[in-house]
Amino acid sequence: MTFLELGVPKDLNKGLKEMGIMVPTKIQEQAIPILLNNLTDFIGKAQTGTGKTAAFGVPLLSKIDPNKKHVQALILSPTRELGQQIAKQLLKFT
Repeated sequence: MTFLELGVPKDLNKGLKEMGIMVPTKIQEQAIPILLNNLTDFIGKAQTGTGKTAAFGVPLLSKIDPNKKHVQALILSPTRELGQQIAKQLLKFT
């Protein structure tokens, strides 16, 4: 399975490849198609280092229109440090 087969847009797929992320993890295979194709809540549970940020972040980024100046997404995290890690990782995907 590839990210393109999961429905990830080509521009985000390019960003993943540049980071050396070529093959989706189990959590990504399960989460990405659901989040790309549905407006739904989603709870995904996986161990540290399995790609959870990409699992929710890639679909989120694919729905953002950079031409719109208003807030289009909000990610809540339990700590400031985790919020900063998530922000840094999402920026790398783009």
